[in-house]
Amino acid sequence: MSNPPDLRVMIVEDQALLAMELELVLGESGCDVVGCAMDRAGAFAVAERERPDLALIDVNLLDGLTGPQIAQRMVGDFDCAVVFLTANPEQIPDGFAGALGAVSKPFDEATIRAVVVFARQFIQHRTLGETPRRFRLAPWLTTPPADIAPH
Repeated sequence: MSNPPDLRVMIVEDQALLAMELELVLGESGCDVVGCAMDRAGAFAVAERERPDLALIDVNLLDGLTGPQIAQRMVGDFDCAVVFLTANPEQIPDGFAGALGAVSKPFDEATIRAVVVFARQFIQHRTLGETPRRFRLAPWLTTPPADIAPH
């Protein structure tokens, strides 16, 4: 008997077949996929209703380059971890808008499974595990906080 899902995940992806594939891989990885959206309005509706732990967000959606805006709100308003999915890494915002990192398309099941393990460890323990292959870690996770100068 398998363990109940311990991670509530939302997918924000405008390619329906890719979203369905992600949903399958995430389910097999012990996640509860709580919703899928194709644009900013759909993403916020799912987030309000479901309060996911993790959101996989495409940078460039049907309504334009709205992935970074969605990510900022997911992190700020919903305390949700975010991982960007993108075929255009140059579109990832500087500092990654609070996201943990980004995965370049195309990717395989093993990469998504490793990203889930990485995100799960961060969400549950606030520690960094091994960085998955083909995963670009957000700069804010590797930059030590600035020292405060003595007065």
